[in-house]
Amino acid sequence: MSFSPTIVTPNSSQDTPFIDRRQLSVGAQGTGDRRQFGNSYHNLTPEGKQLAEAIDAYKVECRRRYITTDELLRVLSDLGYEQR
Repeated sequence: MSFSPTIVTPNSSQDTPFIDRRQLSVGAQGTGDRRQFGNSYHNLTPEGKQLAEAIDAYKVECRRRYITTDELLRVLSDLGYEQR
């Protein structure tokens, strides 16, 4: 069952209702969120793909669109990278 909200204003001069697309599920995995790396995983090295997927997983888990440098360091650390 799909729900498509519409808003009809009483003083509208048009017969076509406004469709509020902000409530529709659009995007990767039906989340509606945009991903930093989008669908460009195929252009990455295996390590780059692993990092991109880890960043995306972190963003979904923490409900963040963008991450800070400290959050990126956390993701890298979780993947096993460490400073020498």
